[in-house]
Amino acid sequence: MNWLGERRYWVFDLDGTLTLPVHDFQHIRRELGIAPEDDILAALAQTPEPLRSERHARLDELERHYAAHACPAEGLHPLLEGLASRGCRFGILTRNTRELALLSLEAIGVRHHFDPAFVLGRDEAQPKPDPGGLRQLLSQWRVRPQDALMVGDFRYDLEAGRKAGMQTVHVDSRPDRDWPELTDVRVQSLTELHQLISRY
Repeated sequence: MNWLGERRYWVFDLDGTLTLPVHDFQHIRRELGIAPEDDILAALAQTPEPLRSERHARLDELERHYAAHACPAEGLHPLLEGLASRGCRFGILTRNTRELALLSLEAIGVRHHFDPAFVLGRDEAQPKPDPGGLRQLLSQWRVRPQDALMVGDFRYDLEAGRKAGMQTVHVDSRPDRDWPELTDVRVQSLTELHQLISRY
């Protein structure tokens, strides 16, 4: 696992990975009239206008609330500071909007680590699990997939990383959320991830 200490390009999911998981997705689905089992963005994409625009506006309101009240995940600051000291570069790939992602990064005190050009939301790239956003970041950085990795807490993050040819890190302590076929490293927290990297 010494490759963890060699990677210099790190792409993170945001909500639930760098922040504590506060989104109530079932509440969001109810507010938007979306079935409990449906993907929110996919369902909105299939909604006819003008209802689609109205529901997207409501989604933005709900996500703005969550972004403004975001709290850092355990171990976030030591991890990013440690990686930054090694000369690593950071990106964000989120299904949120770039504007609200930047608001969340500000709220959790790590905005200075992220160049907005490398913060991609649903308006800059197709939503995960599509790998387009990751390929876009690799192109911007002019690096190969094997030079970067994707860190996230959900299957979509890991699927996107796999499809882009990148190694993946799954951060989650819940035993019922496990996708070993998509995961190179599984950790319980960012603290554990930082400890792993510090060994190399």
